Amino acid sequence: MSQIPSSPLEIVSYPESEMQARALAFFEMMKRRHSTRDFADKAVPLEVLKTCLETAGRAPSGANQQPWHFAVVTDKDIKHKIRLAAEEEELAFYKERASEEWLDALAPLGTDADKSFIDRAGALIVIFAQAYGLDDAGNKTKHYYVQESVGIATGFLIAALHNAGLACLTHTPSPMNFLAEILQRPKNERAYINLVVGYPAEDAQVPQHAKEKKRLEQFVSFF
Repeated sequence: MSQIPSSPLEIVSYPESEMQARALAFFEMMKRRHSTRDFADKAVPLEVLKTCLETAGRAPSGANQQPWHFAVVTDKDIKHKIRLAAEEEELAFYKERASEEWLDALAPLGTDADKSFIDRAGALIVIFAQAYGLDDAGNKTKHYYVQESVGIATGFLIAALHNAGLACLTHTPSPMNFLAEILQRPKNERAYINLVVGYPAEDAQVPQHAKEKKRLEQFVSFF
């Protein structure tokens, strides 16, 4: 059996007290992260977005196939086109598709079909999941654990954006086929999340319901 090429694991070890201090500092930072729909009409630095996306690209993935594509939209006309298409789908959702139970669950968050925040926010990062890969000859390559992999990469990106001082909103209209059409993505890609990114407005608000998180003992078991 041939030996698989490898390189040393790059990790820094810390004394236990410092481990806890670092873990607590990161928790305190992430505890302040909340989604918002109140964005300032202000451009975001492209280099900052690129660095955050580099972080997302370091996420683990099935067979290290990295089955994702991130489409960064800052052009006002394209953002507006996405807003109009999103509002069309959202209007149908709130009026026809959503069950009363689903609407009741959303009510404490105050969401509706108005997606004007798409116009105001500095950028959209539309995250696509690649169902399969394509080599240079156009041949299909099977991808493994696509949803899990893209979900982890999205988490990396959200944490990186918050760490950089940017707010974001995970916008998931259903269906999202219009995103692939507007952004001219290939057939092997499916929109996963429209991540709305920017500076929060000075009077940005967070619904109280969004701050109500489960306690550790409600979602963790130790054995």
